Amino acid sequence: MADPKGFLNHGREVARSRPVDVRLKDWNEVYVPGSLLPIIGKQAGRCMDCGIPFCHNGCPLGNLIPEWNDFAYRENWSAASERLHATNNFPEFTGRLCPAPCESACVLGINQPAVTIKNVEVSIIDKAWETGDVAPQAPERLSGKTVAVIGSGPAGLAAAQQLTRAGHTVAVYERADRVGGLLRYGIPEFKMEKRHINRRIEQMRAEGTRFRTGIEIGRDLKATDLKKRYDAIVIAAGATTARDLPVPGRELKGVYQAMEYLPLSNKVQEGDYVTSPISAAGKHVVVIGGGDTGADCVGTAHRQGAASVTQLEIMPRPGEERSPGQPWPTFPMLYKVTSAHEEGGERVYSVSTTHFEGDEDGNVQWLHLTEVEFIDGRLTPKPGTERKIPAQLVTLAMGFTGTDQDNGLVAQFGLDLDERGNIARDADFQTSVPGVYVAGDAGRGQSLIVWAIAEGRSAARGVDRFLTGASELPAPIRPTDRSLMV
Repeated sequence: MADPKGFLNHGREVARSRPVDVRLKDWNEVYVPGSLLPIIGKQAGRCMDCGIPFCHNGCPLGNLIPEWNDFAYRENWSAASERLHATNNFPEFTGRLCPAPCESACVLGINQPAVTIKNVEVSIIDKAWETGDVAPQAPERLSGKTVAVIGSGPAGLAAAQQLTRAGHTVAVYERADRVGGLLRYGIPEFKMEKRHINRRIEQMRAEGTRFRTGIEIGRDLKATDLKKRYDAIVIAAGATTARDLPVPGRELKGVYQAMEYLPLSNKVQEGDYVTSPISAAGKHVVVIGGGDTGADCVGTAHRQGAASVTQLEIMPRPGEERSPGQPWPTFPMLYKVTSAHEEGGERVYSVSTTHFEGDEDGNVQWLHLTEVEFIDGRLTPKPGTERKIPAQLVTLAMGFTGTDQDNGLVAQFGLDLDERGNIARDADFQTSVPGVYVAGDAGRGQSLIVWAIAEGRSAARGVDRFLTGASELPAPIRPTDRSLMV
């Protein structure tokens, strides 16, 4: 146990954020560089080393959290990094982007603020990169088997790294011009600087993984041709079909899906554009959708110089404390203030968009909405609450409905879908086509980065067993596993 009295002597303390007026002038990560290390030992020492560490169950990767908390407390950074990497290929991603269901399951969280598990995690991995403890792990021998991975998001990267280290020759196909999937073009720079992706890709290249960008399977290369070239295939193409809003005025200029808007600001940071082709500068911005993607749009609009930013959510405002229906150790739906919300804007709950209104040139100018309430279990408009708000740029951040089928990938492979429109798979993550596997959102549906990495690791085991008859690779989850949520 790190510090037997740590949770009694020290309160929860998290990373400090840079002042709002400073960070809005750039796209760097919002936290003060180096602010964690002076406090992280005490924070790791708050871990109680529980007899039954429920944080393991909260994390689909099964991260060995009490172990690396103990090493971090003792400043044994090399051992902490080894324990961290034992279950997680990319802790610098999860340490920055995961909503930390492990903290919701922390036993200390029953009656105190939970251990800052996520901050400890990111401190360990950042220190590991600094000290050189992260190095390529090339396989001792090659199997002679080849694997294609479709998609380079967290699921695809995790599967590729596991299979490469198992000795297979792996090529990752990415339809975008750079590797990373939504990590690259869906996550703003202020949440995770892309240098973290770049150095992981270099590590994977040194291990032997090959990357082929600008190739969309189904369009640029037929799925049937890909299957002839490789001994096995992992589909990790994500759930990129965005949920739309079929209301009058949807066709007006200035109404975009979030994934049409966000990638352009990332391309500015990559040097592809001087300014974004879709900019919020000087405009009244409305973001429809109250989740993390919506918050990313809010933060991006602030940095582009929006005149105002309003975020709309159809559901009621969550509470700030756990409800009786979401007891510990489940992941509760709580009112969350992200760094983007700290920077300004208005959040409006229990409203539904009825239509958009434009000017004579077809540009959106107003958004009409109405308040809604639950009646007999259904959201119903409240009479007399209709109003309009200025909207010169609207982003739709309402989630995703499934993997892309327009490119022909699903049809060309001849894949079966489940009742929710995801690619169906068996207990080994294999699809209805032998030798073709699926991991991440393409098989699970829209989910969290930590689930994507867990799926990639689990699918890699299935592929390895298919190719060699047995596998020593870990499989942290089953395809049917779900998060601890009510």
